[in-house]
Amino acid sequence: MQQPVVQLPFRGIIPPVITPLLSQHELDLAGLERLIEHLISGGVHGLFILGTTGEGPGLSYRLRYELVQQVCDQVDNRLPILVGITDTSSEDSIKLAEWAETLGADAVVAAPPYYFKPDQRELQRYFEYLADRIPLPLFLYNMPSHTKVNIEAETVVKLSEHKNFIGLKDSSGDLIYFQKVLQLMEGKPEFFLLTGPEEILVKAILSGGHGGVPGGANIFPALYVQMYNAAKKRDFEKMNELQSITMRIRLRLYTIGNSPGSYLQGVKSALSILGICNDKLALPYQSHSAEQKKKVMQLLNELNEIIST
Repeated sequence: MQQPVVQLPFRGIIPPVITPLLSQHELDLAGLERLIEHLISGGVHGLFILGTTGEGPGLSYRLRYELVQQVCDQVDNRLPILVGITDTSSEDSIKLAEWAETLGADAVVAAPPYYFKPDQRELQRYFEYLADRIPLPLFLYNMPSHTKVNIEAETVVKLSEHKNFIGLKDSSGDLIYFQKVLQLMEGKPEFFLLTGPEEILVKAILSGGHGGVPGGANIFPALYVQMYNAAKKRDFEKMNELQSITMRIRLRLYTIGNSPGSYLQGVKSALSILGICNDKLALPYQSHSAEQKKKVMQLLNELNEIIST
């Protein structure tokens, strides 16, 4: 297979787009349309669909394929689109990547398969198998909390020798790991390094990272774009101001309730309150209760007041 040619700089704020749902079997298409325009008008630099925040592995294949088509059609080349293809089946990952390519997506993102735990040699061979068969540039996705395995920095370096690997999205939350990969990949500016956890976004950019994939950007896209710009300019006063706001989101919005899915519940509740989309989650998670939504609304009012001043 002819290897894809990378033509886009995958930098800046690339939100992990939530998947608006009406039910377990149906997308909230009107909500999805509003969400995409909300993100674009907020100045984001790209979109990542079907990731963890997008509940990709929890959606049926029919919904995954439909979501890719809807987003690619609506965006219409206005922004780069990254599509999550993580699966326990390599063949289904490849088929989704092929579908994404036919619709005009720009790259795909793959985490390790999340049931059988591989060692690093097996992991390298798995990713090389994908890369040899996928018609789009490929980002590695390090998400050890969900996949039970860390893509070691040395494995990232080995895989970067393959022409189809163009970057790493690291959601480990381990800044030392991120900085180690940066150091080992020095001299390869065509390999993009993105961080997931928003609480370390500024430090990752100051360390030399290319951008972030913050879930909070679904709600406040312009806020995270400003944060990225401040870090790039080394505007420390602005960075500290914005970091304080994003930490309030991290510590208060994402921790309402006792569910392991409280982060997703918080983001979807906030978007529902803002009138952007439905707050339905893919099973096994449930939407916030009415009492929990009151807490979300109170926090949103506080945040809007702070951001507008």
